[in-house]
Amino acid sequence: MINNKSQSSNFCLNDRIEKILQEILTKDPYLIPYQKILKKRIYKTHSFEKKLTRNKTNLADFASGHHYFGLHFVNNEWIFREWAPNATSVVLIGQMSEWKEKKKFELNKINKEGIWEIHLPADKLKHKQLYRLKLYWPDGSGDRIPSYATRVIQDPVTLIFNAQVWLPLVPYRWQCKNFTASKKSLLIYEAHVGMSLEEAKISTFKEFTENIIPRIADAGYNTLQLMAIQEHPYYASFGYQVSSFFASSSRFGTPEDLKKLIDTAHLLGLNVIMDIIHSHAVLNETEGLSRFDGTYHQYFHNGKNGYHTAWNSRCFDYEKHQVIHFLLSNCKYWIEEYKFDGFRFDGVTSMLYLDHGLEKAFTCYDDYFNSNINEDAYTYLCLANKMIHEIRKDAIVIAEDISGMPGLAEPILKGGAGFDFRFSMGISDTWIRLIKETPDENWHMGHIWHELTNRRENEKTISYAESHDQALVGDKTLIFRLINSAMYHHMHVNDNNINVERGIAIIKLIKLITFATAKNGFLNFMGNEFGHPEWIDFPREGNRWSYHYARRQWSLADNQQLKYHCIANFDRDMLCLSKQYNIFESSKIRLLHEHNDNKIIAFERAELMFVFNFHPFCSHVDYQINTSHEKYKMILDTDDNKYDGHNRLIPDQEHCATKSNSRDQHKLSFYLPTRTAIVLKKV
Repeated sequence: MINNKSQSSNFCLNDRIEKILQEILTKDPYLIPYQKILKKRIYKTHSFEKKLTRNKTNLADFASGHHYFGLHFVNNEWIFREWAPNATSVVLIGQMSEWKEKKKFELNKINKEGIWEIHLPADKLKHKQLYRLKLYWPDGSGDRIPSYATRVIQDPVTLIFNAQVWLPLVPYRWQCKNFTASKKSLLIYEAHVGMSLEEAKISTFKEFTENIIPRIADAGYNTLQLMAIQEHPYYASFGYQVSSFFASSSRFGTPEDLKKLIDTAHLLGLNVIMDIIHSHAVLNETEGLSRFDGTYHQYFHNGKNGYHTAWNSRCFDYEKHQVIHFLLSNCKYWIEEYKFDGFRFDGVTSMLYLDHGLEKAFTCYDDYFNSNINEDAYTYLCLANKMIHEIRKDAIVIAEDISGMPGLAEPILKGGAGFDFRFSMGISDTWIRLIKETPDENWHMGHIWHELTNRRENEKTISYAESHDQALVGDKTLIFRLINSAMYHHMHVNDNNINVERGIAIIKLIKLITFATAKNGFLNFMGNEFGHPEWIDFPREGNRWSYHYARRQWSLADNQQLKYHCIANFDRDMLCLSKQYNIFESSKIRLLHEHNDNKIIAFERAELMFVFNFHPFCSHVDYQINTSHEKYKMILDTDDNKYDGHNRLIPDQEHCATKSNSRDQHKLSFYLPTRTAIVLKKV
């Protein structure tokens, strides 16, 4: 018997997909050869969502595993549940059982899917008690941290991790209860809590709240991006080898401390997004999910696809509905429990490609539509973005993808993957490559302009000159690569060292042109706003477990006798432009002039003109640039003394144009000193 309702529904779906597809192909005709694959992707996302929700609920309701699994105190009793399909026996052990296996702490298997459960009286568990699981399977056994554990701590002596009962008498009371995130003009401050203070130690949530959040707000940033929040056994992994996906790292403090941090940021008007790791998981078995129930394929692919050779980690099987349930619930948990305003999804390239995109140059559309694509991962990302925005329409979700997969930051309803933004990751690579490989007198202006502005019109992007990636050990921050050892001895305001002068001048040009050409937002890593010297190196065996390079030397920026505060002043005034003139709300960037021999780039955006002279030797006198407006006033000058410049330009000077031969065109004349940029507004 034909189900007319179902048949009608399929007709409507196919019609809707065809309309979406035609819109995609109209906007980007280069996708026409791949329309069958695109159609299949859209249909797969819809059908998988239907399979998960069974047409009875939405994704947000479906993603509630954290309310069911793990440890909960409900109706004056403790309930614990775990998914372990290959287990033959599961026992809670811990301080409540004197770390012995006892009958009363044995879990019962309640269904064929392998869900285990136990109910305990209220007095059997207490706040802060340590516990873990003992699992048995057909050919062995092992201790495990529960997969949904929301509090995991490490013994400082034995270094052993255990789950911890967490039920404070007084729950955290939010001060900012109805914060609404803003996606306009994102100025993102990327930060790592542990390395945020000057002392050679692991800093805490409390210390970050008291000492760093005010700095971020004062510096002019409006969005805080927190790294390394999910629990990870190895501190030096920078938080990228996650073991407990639902637990905030206890090395930084308690859950209440993290909530206070986010609450404080919200009170100051800062969005707070989290660096979320769903691209892979730590290889550890006791602390993590690997071989959790004795099999390698519970959460991950079996065989070679389940192992990331470059990262020495496990790769999720995004085809399994239990894995999707776990990861979607994880997204919902961090929004629901901690009031995060969104996520930066790490390692999206690694997720999207079966070879993880390693050492691959993505040069044509064929690279995005072939058998190397992990279509299951793509479907998961679509569902994650849809669910996140079901929970919070104002959520901010950013993709870290180097490949340039088309449609990643297009809305779901328009056939995209649904990210709000994607990072323009190639820009930072361009700057570091230029500095390392090419003398700045040979920098090609056309190449720089292309790299800064080469992006898809329909997708929102965030630009940055450098993030934490460019500063990790083995590399250097941009300014340290420019100045090198002179930073140790010649940063005093009265020291006119030529290497320092060159480095500061160039870093201001790099910052400003990256910022001014950014489409929808700008990112900075903690400390780079004032030119923090040296690299980042977390304590490890190779550096004798030193914290020397895993900290931020704020005293350098605070010392008015050092030039670091000049760089910070420039960064703050640069960010003010986005607020005063709504730069990122004006997507149109009009190139006015580009001359490679003279090293000049000039362009207009949001009623402002930006003029850059990258030349290391030549100052240009009466340099003429065509424009459509008659009069401009200079509002920012990188050569200003307060930015460690030479004051070669008159502050607030006005420029009046002369009539050009061309109708509606005017010529402006400028004095453009070497390695200087100016910003002018229309009068």
